[in-house]
Amino acid sequence: SLDIRQAYLQATIDEDLYMRVPPGVNSGNNSLVCKLRRSLYGLKQAGREWGLLLTSFLVSWGFVRSTIDVCLYIYRSGNLILCGC
Repeated sequence: SLDIRQAYLQATIDEDLYMRVPPGVNSGNNSLVCKLRRSLYGLKQAGREWGLLLTSFLVSWGFVRSTIDVCLYIYRSGNLILCGC
């Protein structure tokens, strides 16, 4: 099975996003923020960033993205055809 929440955490963020220091972290200063380097589950950008990561991985393995349905990837090698959504 695929853990989608965990998969979302693998994508890097290509823009500057900051969040407040999480509760329980003793920063001693309420004005401190954390800069995110990776996506968090629940971010608006999380699904998009993970989709880009997945697409680049599949294309690097030889899959071709369908022009009709962007969620469909096709791999052809001789008589073997693999399709994945």
